[in-house]
Amino acid sequence: MAEGKVFLVGAGPGDPGLITVRGRELIDSADAIVYDALANPALLPPDAVSAGFPELFYVGKRGGDKRSVMQEDINQLIIRLAREGKRVVRLKGGDPFVFGRGSEEAIACSEAGVPCEVVPGITAGIGAPAYAGIPVTHRGMSSSVTLVTGSEDPAKLANTTNWAALAKSGSTLVLYMGVKTLPTTAAALIAGGLPEETPAAAIQWGTHSKQRTIVATLGTICEAIQREQLKAPVVTIIGWPVLLRDEIAWFEKRPLFGKRIVVTRATEQAPELSGRLRELGAEALEVPAVRIARLDLDPLRAVLSELGAYNWIVFTSRNGVAVFWEQLLASGRDARALAGIRVAAVGAATAGVLLEHGIAVDVIPERFVAEGLLDALRDRDDLSGATVLHVGAEGARDVLRAGLEEMGATVRLLPVYRSVPQAEGAENLRAALEHGEVDLVTLTSASAVAGLVDAVGPDAASGAPAASIGPITSEAARAAGLDVTIEAKESTIDGLVDAIVARYAGD
Repeated sequence: MAEGKVFLVGAGPGDPGLITVRGRELIDSADAIVYDALANPALLPPDAVSAGFPELFYVGKRGGDKRSVMQEDINQLIIRLAREGKRVVRLKGGDPFVFGRGSEEAIACSEAGVPCEVVPGITAGIGAPAYAGIPVTHRGMSSSVTLVTGSEDPAKLANTTNWAALAKSGSTLVLYMGVKTLPTTAAALIAGGLPEETPAAAIQWGTHSKQRTIVATLGTICEAIQREQLKAPVVTIIGWPVLLRDEIAWFEKRPLFGKRIVVTRATEQAPELSGRLRELGAEALEVPAVRIARLDLDPLRAVLSELGAYNWIVFTSRNGVAVFWEQLLASGRDARALAGIRVAAVGAATAGVLLEHGIAVDVIPERFVAEGLLDALRDRDDLSGATVLHVGAEGARDVLRAGLEEMGATVRLLPVYRSVPQAEGAENLRAALEHGEVDLVTLTSASAVAGLVDAVGPDAASGAPAASIGPITSEAARAAGLDVTIEAKESTIDGLVDAIVARYAGD
C-alpha cells in the first residue's frame, strides 16, 4: 500500500487570502481534506462536492454543540486516511499549534507511525487585531504580547494561568475563546493590579467580511460585549495599543464592508468579479447560475479553413473569443490567419482578450451592447457588400445580424457555445435569499438571469435587489420580476463594480 501523509495546515483566521502559499498548494493536491468549523469553506476546492474528489470531512468542534466531533475521533480519522495511502490535509482555523490542538494530532500521527508535516498559519490573535487596526505591540505602549486561552475560569482551583502575573506584565493580552469567562478574567486582572481604565477591544469573526469590533475598557468590556450581543468566535485584546484603532483601522472602512453579494457568473469567470468585490470589503458568494458549454465545433473548424472569404469578424463575448482562438491554434494557425480581416468587438473586455492574442480591434463602440456596435459601424463605408462572420453564443439576440444586413452586409452567425443553467448550490442560495441574508445579486448577462430563476425559482430570485451589467441584462431581469436597483454605465466588470460602490457610497 502506498504511504500516505498528514499535513497539519493552518487556514488562517478567516480571510481566505491569508492562507500560506504552501497551504494552498497542499489543498490543491490533497486526496482528503479534514476541516474545522473555523476554516473558511472558500478554501476548499470549488468542485470537490460534485466531483467527489478530494474527499471532504467536516470535523467542527464548537462549544456547547452536541454534534461536535471528539478529538480522539479526529486523530483516528486522519491516521486511517493516511494509512489508506492518501495525502491528508488537516485544515485547521488559525495556526495548528496556537490553541488548535495540532500538537495532539501530530503526536497521534507520530505514535501511529504516520508521516506528518506542519504548515503554520496566521493565528486569530494576530490577524484579527491587525484587521481591526490594533497593533499588538507598539513602541512606547507595549513591547510584548501574550496569547492566552480565556476558556480557563480564574475562579477554578485547577486554573494554570497566573492572572496576577499577567496583570503586572505590561504585555498586551490577547484572549482566545473567553466570552463566557471574561467577567471573572477581567475581575482577576483588576484584582492583580491592571487598571480598570486599560483600553480593551473585542473582535467577532476577525478578518471575515462580517467582522465586528467594539472598544471599551477592561472595566466595561464585559458590559459592552453583552450589550452588542457578541458571540463566539471572539478574541479580546487588553492593552494600550487598542487606542491606535481610530488612526489605523482600515478593514471595516472599505466601501462594501459587510455586504453579502451573490456572484452568478459562470464558474470560469466568477473569480474576476468576486475578487474585486472582496478587495472592497464584500462577502462574495460564488453561486454560478450558468456554466459555459461548447457546441459542436465542426462548423467553426470548417470556417477556419476559409477565413479569407470574410471581410469582417465580429466578437460579442470573451467566451466566443476563447473558443475561436482555441480552435484556431489547434488548426496550426495563429493571429496571422486574420491578416486583412477587420475585427469588431462589442466591448472593452472582449477587445482586451483579443489584444492579448495580438489582435487590435478596428471598431469598439461607446455603448457595450449590440446597438452600440451597430451605431459605431454605421459611420463606416466598408460594410455594404461585405461578408461578416459573427462569432457568439447560441440564442443570441438577432439585433446585430439584422442591423448589419440593413447596411448591405452578408452575415454568417456562428454560435460556438451556450450558457447552461447550473443548479449546484441552488438550495443554499434559495435559503439565503428567502431569509433576507443577501444584500445584492449581480447579473452579468441575460443567460445569468435565466439561470438564476431556473435554479432558485422566481420568488426567491426576487428576494434581493439586483445589480446589472447593462441595459440588455436589466431588461431580461425586470421581465423575470427581479428588482434591478443598480445598472452599470459601462457594460464591463469594472463598470459593474463602480456602480455598486457608487450606490453604497450614497453617490
